Amino acid sequence: MTTDTHAWAAAGPARTSPAPAGPAPAGPGPASTGPASTAPLDPADWEDFRALGKRMIDDVVDQLASLRDQPVWQPVPAATRAALSAGVPRTGTPLAEVYQEFLAHVRPYPRGNSHPRFWGWVNGSGLPAGVYADLLASAMNATVGAGENAAMLVEEQVTGWLMQAFGWPATGSGLLTSGSSMGHIVALGAARVGAARVLGWDMRESGAVGGPRFTVFASAETHHSVEKALELLGFGRRGYRCIPVDSAARIDVRALRAAVSRSRRAGEHPLCVVGNVGTVNTGAVDPLGDLLSVARDEGLWLHLDGAFGAAGYLVPHLRTLLARQNEADSLTFDLHKWFYLPFDASVLLVRQAGTLEDAYRSGAGYTSRTDAGPAAHEVAFADRGIEQSRRFRALKVWFALKTHGLESLAAAVAENVAQVQYLNKLIAGSPQLETVSTSPLNVTCFRYAWPGATPRELDQANREILGRLQTSGAAMPSHTVLGGRFVIRVAHTNHRTLRSDFDLLIERIVSIGAQVAAELTTR
Repeated sequence: MTTDTHAWAAAGPARTSPAPAGPAPAGPGPASTGPASTAPLDPADWEDFRALGKRMIDDVVDQLASLRDQPVWQPVPAATRAALSAGVPRTGTPLAEVYQEFLAHVRPYPRGNSHPRFWGWVNGSGLPAGVYADLLASAMNATVGAGENAAMLVEEQVTGWLMQAFGWPATGSGLLTSGSSMGHIVALGAARVGAARVLGWDMRESGAVGGPRFTVFASAETHHSVEKALELLGFGRRGYRCIPVDSAARIDVRALRAAVSRSRRAGEHPLCVVGNVGTVNTGAVDPLGDLLSVARDEGLWLHLDGAFGAAGYLVPHLRTLLARQNEADSLTFDLHKWFYLPFDASVLLVRQAGTLEDAYRSGAGYTSRTDAGPAAHEVAFADRGIEQSRRFRALKVWFALKTHGLESLAAAVAENVAQVQYLNKLIAGSPQLETVSTSPLNVTCFRYAWPGATPRELDQANREILGRLQTSGAAMPSHTVLGGRFVIRVAHTNHRTLRSDFDLLIERIVSIGAQVAAELTTR
């Protein structure tokens, strides 16, 4: 038994792991006297709790190591639906039994994005290092809003690393968010506060009513979360100008300039243009240099939605395409997409330090700074956005970059791009398949077709093919509608995929397609 009387060391037998670095905590609390001193909601037996935790870790590792042998997705059965719709528990159940319920009713029915053959929507695959980091972050139970503590310093460091990775100016700033949806809200809100101040209107004091009528411009291919952000911020749909796209699904810059001019003539105040660094539908990248020119000529804020596509900046042969993304006023990037981290982890970068604080800093006696102690810390992430309580999501980013290094993550992104080009060759080499759209990034759209089929038959067939493929558990692409056509869509942000997985995808689609086409043509 350990002779250390510190509360954190006294419970249980001596550990074989190294002692924590740094000085021991000052002022030890009372020594544990065993189960009788256990807090009411803590485990009654810490050794039982430890044993269950070890079993959980073993199960997690077994699950991750065997993902390829599992179905990508499977329907949730009636028994599980019933179990997961039961009323609130009034009394407790032993944790081990709760875990058994999890194994029976939750773990077998995931979305599937950890699986090597998941390419639906834009969901990352989850690095194992991030899994452990999330456990450690939860055990620390840090809220990363303000104050001097290691969690704050980790997020400061991680934000700096990401600025370096994307070539962001040293004068910049940022914070981690739950996703680009939140990043859009924070960035657009900050842009409006600054622009209103230039016009002599204090947005924070007086609000939007009666103030300048701001307008925001984005292409028809922009993610719907931007429109939601503008609705929430009070712009309304009338303040959102949807700009047409060219044949490559990129914003029409001439139409953009014309729309900005119309807005000014109507007495409005054009505020921001939102550019796409990889649209969700097709992976298109707006002409960033042209958008920068429009923004500078018109005095607009340029916000870039790089939710997944910004990662392409790390790939040398794509850098020309994305080179000027680091000249924008703000940029969002989802680390849980093309950095493969477990949900949720995203970053918002802004060009000028202090911009976010100007828009969001608030205070009260209980959050004021002191001359010493944790409240003396200068940085407050709570002053850079709308969340005061913020989870320690930075730790998994820190673990991932420390464990793998930026070069390894960049190599994985490059391999995903190469794998999509391989998939495009498979599609082009199949008489039964036709490419509908592709991009230099990681998105491609295609469909099954046969001579003489009507547009309605092709839509019906591809819906049926995709449904059968997904419910079989073999692979998980998703879909979209392009030019009125229902198409199968692959968005590849999966570090576990092998090229042979795409061989299997094409084989299954062609096989299922033949069955479906035969059924439709014999009715």
